[in-house]
Amino acid sequence: MAPLTEHSNGLPNGEPKESDIITLVSSDGMEFKVTRAQACISGTIRRMIDPRSNFSEAVQSRCTFEGINGQTLEWVVEYFKYADKNKHMNALEVPDMEIPPEMCLELLSAADYLESKLLTIYVFPALNISSPGAL
Repeated sequence: MAPLTEHSNGLPNGEPKESDIITLVSSDGMEFKVTRAQACISGTIRRMIDPRSNFSEAVQSRCTFEGINGQTLEWVVEYFKYADKNKHMNALEVPDMEIPPEMCLELLSAADYLESKLLTIYVFPALNISSPGAL
């Protein structure tokens, strides 16, 4: 699966309420819109947008990531959508997400920062590594 060339929001049919949309902004200014449920796949983002936090990200529904470039954030967003789409499937039935090897190190770094352990699981097969302990 290749990332979207246009930055469409890929939101489910039926427009969600504006409060259910989160904008993710990369270090180079690229913006991606995801649903709140998709964004909350990341532990870091979930805490940033928690209304009880009073963080500016929660108030503005906008998260800027100075350490993640647009190409990497695009893959992260694709993963969020992929995981959300397949969330009701048995883990063994979910098809592998195709990740180009040249993106693996950036995605591992982003997954670590975003506390997205499941994204890490999809990166290791692209590196032909069976587990994180093999590094």
